Amino acid sequence: MKIDLNCDVGELEDAAHEAALMEHITSANIACGGHAGDEETMERTARLALERGVRIGAHPSYPDRANFGRQEMPMAGEALEASLIEQIERLERVVRRLGGRIVHVKPHGALYNVAARNESVARAIGAAVIRWNREATLFGLAGSRALDVWSAMGLPPVAEAFADRKYEPDGSLRARNHPDALIADPSEAASQALRLAQTGQAQTICVHGDTPGAVAIVKACREILDRADWQGSLLKG
Repeated sequence: MKIDLNCDVGELEDAAHEAALMEHITSANIACGGHAGDEETMERTARLALERGVRIGAHPSYPDRANFGRQEMPMAGEALEASLIEQIERLERVVRRLGGRIVHVKPHGALYNVAARNESVARAIGAAVIRWNREATLFGLAGSRALDVWSAMGLPPVAEAFADRKYEPDGSLRARNHPDALIADPSEAASQALRLAQTGQAQTICVHGDTPGAVAIVKACREILDRADWQGSLLKG
């Protein structure tokens, strides 16, 4: 069995850190200006991904750099849709210039979590992707309503789970304001990654690039999935 291993990148100025992350993942979600990133970081990160054969995805968010996209923003559906298209196309111009292409979209932060429970926000995200490229896959929280909304819109959703985050009993991610929201121990994160893969609830597993010790975490996840013959990718690209 195979499962994708992805990472949120292009959010930091540390090129060596992101290069090390790329050695262990199969998909990279690149910040495209909404919460972090500019043309320089997008080009650097996309180049790293292309050099290593890592699939490139856009990682758009609420347009809120001040709060790193981690606070919900009340936005009309059309305004949100327009912002997302602008972000994705900004990254696309960079990636195309380098000879690559974007194959998936993963909302960031608060937008991701709101879409998991709010159908109107999920529809706005889906509408943006349809206007941009309806063949692109959309990453969303495994078990969330967003996946059903996108599927009904004719989009191919991909269920995502997290190796480096704690979950609530209802399947939502524990809010980051809780001291135990993150899993920073590589062995614990790797065990969770394998457990999530074995349950079959997710097609892709994420490690955040800005989690403390992210390189060690993603390396441990890759190793445990390799040993169990779970590493690989089910995604197109």
